[in-house]
Amino acid sequence: MTALPAPKAPWIIGRPVLLEHAAADFLNEVTRQTPWRRARYEALLESLGASLGEPAPLLAYTRPAGEAWRRTLPESEREFAAELLAEFRTYLRDWGWLDAARPVNEPD
Repeated sequence: MTALPAPKAPWIIGRPVLLEHAAADFLNEVTRQTPWRRARYEALLESLGASLGEPAPLLAYTRPAGEAWRRTLPESEREFAAELLAEFRTYLRDWGWLDAARPVNEPD
């Protein structure tokens, strides 16, 4: 029997989508394939969340906010952080996190 592909939609329904929710999902999915990156990714994502003010809504994470955070890191961490941000952003887009976090217009 073949495994069904994982649904490409966040599990957050009916409440604000927080950066920490998306980061946890990202860590579970991405680092399952590369577990040696988990500790570093987790520490960097916690640092990013703290820089945005926790609990940070997912939409507080923008490219400019990510780049501003990255510049606060020691020079030795910046390249790895850039790789993380690129991979995280792709994950957020591909798995529907950004769409789920966008506000929905309510009827008048």
